[in-house]
Amino acid sequence: MLILLRIAFLSLWQHRRRTGVLMTAIGLVTALMVFLFGVGEGMSRSLVESSTTLMSGHVNVAGFFKVTAGQAAPVVTHAKEVTDVIRKEVPELVYIASRGRGWAKVVSETGSMMIGLGGIDITQEQGLQKALKVKEGKLEDLARPGTILLFEEQAATLNVRVGDALTISAPTPRGVNNTVDVTVVAVVRGMGMMSQFSCFMNEVTLRQLYQLKDDTTGALQVYLATSDLEQVKKVQARLRDGLGKAGYLLLDDDPRAFWFKFENVQREPWVGQKLDLTNWHDEVSFVAWTVDLMSFVSFFIGIVLLTVIGVGIMIVMWISIRERTREIGTLRAIGMQRTSVLIMFLTEGILLGLLATVGGAVLGVIASLAINAAKVTVPVGVQFVLLSDKLVVIPTIGAVLVTIVFITFVVTSISVIPSFIAARLKPVTAMQHAG
Repeated sequence: MLILLRIAFLSLWQHRRRTGVLMTAIGLVTALMVFLFGVGEGMSRSLVESSTTLMSGHVNVAGFFKVTAGQAAPVVTHAKEVTDVIRKEVPELVYIASRGRGWAKVVSETGSMMIGLGGIDITQEQGLQKALKVKEGKLEDLARPGTILLFEEQAATLNVRVGDALTISAPTPRGVNNTVDVTVVAVVRGMGMMSQFSCFMNEVTLRQLYQLKDDTTGALQVYLATSDLEQVKKVQARLRDGLGKAGYLLLDDDPRAFWFKFENVQREPWVGQKLDLTNWHDEVSFVAWTVDLMSFVSFFIGIVLLTVIGVGIMIVMWISIRERTREIGTLRAIGMQRTSVLIMFLTEGILLGLLATVGGAVLGVIASLAINAAKVTVPVGVQFVLLSDKLVVIPTIGAVLVTIVFITFVVTSISVIPSFIAARLKPVTAMQHAG
C-alpha cells in the first residue's frame, strides 16, 4: 500500500503544473465554502445575541390581559408573584429581566417614526449592558424616569442626539390615546436588523404611557447559562408545568413572536389574564429563515463549483491515463493486479483532494480571522440579512472538517470512472500504445 501511495504522490509531482492548477481550484472552493459556512455560523450567533439582548430572554413568561373579549393587551399582571414561581421552578437561572412592551409613534421636532418600545430597569439588565455599544451618552441615565435610549439609525432618522426631547404617543389598553415626553440619554450602535425597529425607555415611563399598575409588565425574560435550544425547551416545559400547577391560565403553545398572536387572542372568548411561554427562537422565528437560507446558498454554490471542477478533474485524469498507458501496461506486465491499478489512481484522487482541501480550509480560516479582526462594517441593507452591523465569520471546527471530508469524497468519487478505465487496460495493448 505504501508503494502505491508513493507512486501516486510521484505521479502528482511529475505533473505538478497540472496538479497545481487543480489543487488551486479545489482549494479556492474549499476556502469559499469554509467562509460561507462561517458567515452562516456568525449569523446564527448574531441571531442568538440580538434576540436575547433586544427582544427576548432564553425563556419568556409573557401573556395577554383582556379587558373585554375583543380587546387584548400584551401584559403580565401580578408580575412579582409570577417571578416567585419562576425562581422556584428554575433555580438554575442566571437572572430575570422585567420588560415592558409597546408599539408607539415617536415624534421629534423634525420627524417621526413608529417603533417598538422596551420598558426596562437598566440595573436588572446584565446582558443588555454588556451587549450595547454606547456611541453617545450613558446607559446608567436610563434609570431615571422620562428617558429613552435610541440606536444610531433611529437617532439619525429623528435627527436627535443626547439631551434632545421626544414625544411618544400610543393607545392605552382601554383604547385611549396617551402621550409622554422623554429625553434622549444614550445613542448606541446598531445591532443589525432587529435594532432597526426597537428601542428602550425607562420602565416607569412606559407604564405611565400605557396607564398600567406598578406590578404589571410586558414579559419576564428568564436568562440561563446556556442558549442551547434543546436545553432551553426543557426548561420551558418545566416552567409551563409549574405555572399550570400554581393556578395560572396558559395559552396553547404557539412558537411565534408575541405580536403575531394578537389576532388569535382577540378572537378567543375569554377575559382576564393568560400567560404565554416562549423561548428565544420562537420570538425571532420570523427572521430565523435567513440563517437556513445562508446554509442552503453555501451548499448550492459549493455543489455548482464542484461540478465544474469535477468535470475538469475527470478530463485531466483521462488525459493522464492516456499519457501513462504504456506505464500502466508495464506495471501490469510485471505483476500488478487490476485492483492495485485501481487503488493507485484512486489514491491520486484522494491525495489531490485531501491536500487541496486542507490548504483551502487553512486559507478560509485565515481569511475569516482577518475579516473579524478588521471589523468590517456592512451597509444597512446587508444588516437585514446578516443580522449584525458587522461582517462576522465564525468557521467552526465541525464545519471545516465536514467541508474537507465532503470535498475530498467528491474528488475521489470523480476519480472512480477514470480509475476503472485504467484498471481494465490489457497489458499487451497498453505496452504497444504509442503517444
